[in-house]
This record gives sequence, C-alpha cells and structure tokens, in this order.
Amino acid sequence: MDLHARYPALSDLRAKARRRMPHFVWEFLDSATGDERTRARNRAALDRVLFDPSILHGEITPDLGRELLGQHHPLPFGIAPVGMSGLIWPDAERLLAAAAKRLEIPYSLSTVASRTPEQVAPHLGARGWFQMYPPRDPEIRRDMLDRARAAGFRTLVLTVDVPVASRRERQVRSGLTTPPKLTPRLLAQIARRPAWALGTLCHGLPRMRLIDDYAGRVRGMNSTAHAGYLLRTSPDWDYLHWLRDHWQGPLIVKGVMRAADAQPLQQAGVDALWVSNHAGRQFDACPATIEVLPAIRAATDLPLILDSGIETGLDILRGLALGADFIMLGRGFHYALAALGARGPDHLADILAQDLRANMGQIGAASFDGLKQRLVT
Repeated sequence: MDLHARYPALSDLRAKARRRMPHFVWEFLDSATGDERTRARNRAALDRVLFDPSILHGEITPDLGRELLGQHHPLPFGIAPVGMSGLIWPDAERLLAAAAKRLEIPYSLSTVASRTPEQVAPHLGARGWFQMYPPRDPEIRRDMLDRARAAGFRTLVLTVDVPVASRRERQVRSGLTTPPKLTPRLLAQIARRPAWALGTLCHGLPRMRLIDDYAGRVRGMNSTAHAGYLLRTSPDWDYLHWLRDHWQGPLIVKGVMRAADAQPLQQAGVDALWVSNHAGRQFDACPATIEVLPAIRAATDLPLILDSGIETGLDILRGLALGADFIMLGRGFHYALAALGARGPDHLADILAQDLRANMGQIGAASFDGLKQRLVT
C-alpha cells in the first residue's frame, strides 16, 4: 500500500488515529486546557509567518541536516515527551524509541511514561533524552538520574512549565479520572476499539512504571495517586543548580516562554532552551511559542528548541526561520503511531521531510541557513 497516497498529511494520520483509540484516550492525547485558546493561538500564529517565493534559482537539492548539542541529525526534528504514551497506544515508548533510532532523531522519554528507562534501553539509539518532572526526594532524584544515564540517555530535559496540575476539561468530560478507573462507560469505549484493546491486553494496563518503583515506599498508594507526592513539578533555581551539578551531559530546560529568563538560564549552565507552552495543555492565556521565539533568540546564543502547534514541514521552516535550532513534535508522532502502528512514525517523518524539501524548493533554500532573509516582513 502506498502510504503517501492514503495518508499524505498529518491530518490524515490524526483522523485515522481517532478511529483506532477509545474516546477517553483520544481526549487524553488531543485535548488542551481551558477553552483551548492557546492551542488555537499556536496554529494562528504559525499561519501568519510567510515566506517570499523565489524564481529562476535552478534545481535545488535541500540539505535537511542539523547540528544540535554536538550531534549531527539528518532531520531537523525529533520526538517530544508525552506522559503515559502507553495509554495512547500499547507499547508506545519502545516503538517510538525504535523509530527514532532508525531515523537517527532524538527520542524523549517522560518521567511519567508507562515504561522505565531500562525497558526502553534495548530500543534506544544514541540520541536518547530523558525528560524529568523533578522528584522531591534527593535520593530518588539521584537514583533516577543514575538509572537514566545507565540506560543510555545522554541528555536531560527539565520541564518547568507545570507548576500546578492543569484543568483539561475535555478529559474530564470523556470519563477519564485520576487515577484511571475502568468504569462501564470506559469499558464500552474500549470494546469499540479492538486493536487498542488487544494490544493493551498483550502489553498490560499502562502505569507510570518508573514512579511505581518509588511509590512503593509509601504504603497504599499506586503510581498515579502518588505521582503528585513524589514529584515536585514546580522547581526553583536551587533545584536547577543541583541538577546541573549532578548531571554530566547536556541539560535542557523545557517550558521557556520569556526572553528575560534566557540569560539567567545560560549563566546557570543550561546547554539549550526549549521554547514551549506545553502545546496549550497548561495555561490558556499563553502566547504562541512562535510569537515569543524571536525575542528569546535575541536574548541568548544558546541552542533553541521549539514545539507546540507544529504540524507540517512548512511549520518546521517557520520555526527555524525565526530562530529555532531544532523542532520537536509530541502529538504528531503519537497520532502516527496510533494510526499505522510501528510504520506510523517513519511515515510521518517522511511526510515532514518531503514537505520540507518542497517548500525549500519554493523559496530557493538549499539549506536552513539564511531562512530569516526569506521571510515576508
């Protein structure tokens, strides 16, 4: 089957994914917070970034390679962390890690994933990133860092934009609770999605397995109920300094939205900044990431990573033109996985690469250098 004929865009994969997962799982993946204004703002702001088309520039074979944190990547994007990926599609973490290894792109494993670093390790390539929701207990913190490093994760990502739990109303309306309970309503939704149900039966009900390993220290609490106790999702500067002292490798701070924070983070020894509004899932009065990106670029010479709202190769070009060094997608790769299984992430990467080449040809860009000069101002 020609996948490009049937699924030529991410929107096609998204529609297919929706038909293959239970409704409550779809709402977990697809929803944002509040009235989803920030999510809409991400899309609208990206659409306002325009390029001048170019003529008479001859044939172009675009170079899609990108350097980031001392590594060369053949593509300018990677897989962003998504908590409880295994709820979205059975065994998602290992499937996505294997795809990233094939594609030679970064894969980010969340602290609240449904697989541990050790379970992902056999499938991990040389570009493993471990995304950290900071544990309160310093001993747990040390142990978690040691485990991530021993499993082959070389880059640490500290997420700082989840100081409190967000209200994701669509999730609540779907019947999804914390911790999840298999009510008759949810079981009926599962029964209508046999591929998801059989996969989950085979791989087991998803749990926060890394948190499980530490939650046992407090009696009577499962991982989901205990995650809020174990994790300190609102770290401070002292916490960041502690991590910098104890992690031997690149350290990225994810959730940066203000130019004023760039220099203090750089002075603290951070190696890259990740401009993110959590894809609209945390705060519904947040600017679009593409809107704040130029000011952050002007405030630091650190590498900048961008996410939130990215859907196409053209969106990737927009981010790179306005100052990002690299782009990450979370929802997109999960739509692809749910739509097509193990083939999905590779197909999405090919869609994005083809779209990049097509649009670079339209603006006469053989590489990502000089994209800013091709913007309509």
